[in-house]
Amino acid sequence: MARIVGGIGASHSPTIAFAKDTNKQNDPIWSPIFEGFDQLKSWVAEKEVDVLFFIFNDHVTSFFFDHYSPFVLGIDDQYCTADEGGGARDFPPAKAHQELSRHIAHSMAAQEFDISTFQKKPLDHGFFSPFSMMVPGEVGEWQGKVVPLQVGVLQFPAPTAKRCFNFGKALRKAILSFPEDLNVAIVATGGLSHQVHGERCGFNDEQWDQEFLSLLETDPNKLTELTHADYAIKGGMEGAEVIMWLIMRGALSNDIKCVHKTSYCPSMTNIATVVFEEQQSTEAVNHDPFEQLHGLDTLSGTYPFTVETSHRAYRLNGFLRRLIEPEHRQRFVTDQRALMEEYELSDEEKNLVSERNWIGLIRYGVIFFCLEKMAAVLGLSNPEVYAAMRGQTMEQFQASRKVSMTYSVSAK
Repeated sequence: MARIVGGIGASHSPTIAFAKDTNKQNDPIWSPIFEGFDQLKSWVAEKEVDVLFFIFNDHVTSFFFDHYSPFVLGIDDQYCTADEGGGARDFPPAKAHQELSRHIAHSMAAQEFDISTFQKKPLDHGFFSPFSMMVPGEVGEWQGKVVPLQVGVLQFPAPTAKRCFNFGKALRKAILSFPEDLNVAIVATGGLSHQVHGERCGFNDEQWDQEFLSLLETDPNKLTELTHADYAIKGGMEGAEVIMWLIMRGALSNDIKCVHKTSYCPSMTNIATVVFEEQQSTEAVNHDPFEQLHGLDTLSGTYPFTVETSHRAYRLNGFLRRLIEPEHRQRFVTDQRALMEEYELSDEEKNLVSERNWIGLIRYGVIFFCLEKMAAVLGLSNPEVYAAMRGQTMEQFQASRKVSMTYSVSAK
């Protein structure tokens, strides 16, 4: 079974990435930042951490307000650095533990946390500033993996501090029920006190920061009683993102020891690092994240669209989804083979599309609602697709309906 060996708290200011990329470790103004993160790096190596469960918030880089979710779990196989306006950092992608991420996704849903998932999104400094400072060994050589969780704390309503703490408790159950032998550390990022907008820009309160870190260790329930307004008043509007640290704390047991704690406030953000180490072996948990799907495997002719399927067939689903775009749609009709080449579809994928192998596409992992779009572009009705999937003629399929009708999602 997987084990939780402890929790890490770390600021994620772009200051950190700037210091690393410009080799400021020997500059006395910047060196305290490196000293704190060096302790995290040493601890990750000492504990032989296999997976860092990484909690962060995006800064309107890969996640925008057209669809803004409270908890978004990464289910991809790797994560690249994002371009935040001046080009992406030259840092290797973070390798991901897909099996654990999928297990957690199923488990959180089973525990009634309705999270979103993401893939094919680059991650900004919220993730890579601290991650790049705590990876043991040379850049890109760490053999461990990550599972990222993006928390929507920039737009209200946002998750409450109590909701974050309870999320952590459910996360603990999810991780401890994973059957693989893994050492997992929970990493929470953000804060400490800072505000980067308005006339209050530049606000810090180091006394509150120390109180927060103390309560996080000894009485986290007290922190769950504070509102978003309380956190903003005490630590600045953007400093209120420290509620994400309560996810980390909720995932730990009551029996922890703080083995490292430091903070340094050189400019806009009080940059902190902390390590809480589990003092007892984490217990195995009897929990079945997949209970909601039991029995589906006996349902003939049925293909559940899971996160595993979503990742496997992501490229082809994305290709067909883009048929909602007029230019893509036109090229699909007039220059389909070249378009498929541009999207680097495999030979199998190309054949499934060009042969209109509807049931083959379903079995491959294409969700029906992308097939529906493809059919509309080709001038075919939904019932024609249904009939083909069942291996019937149109007449045979319509005879099985109460009313014979023809329709599609096409506007024409």
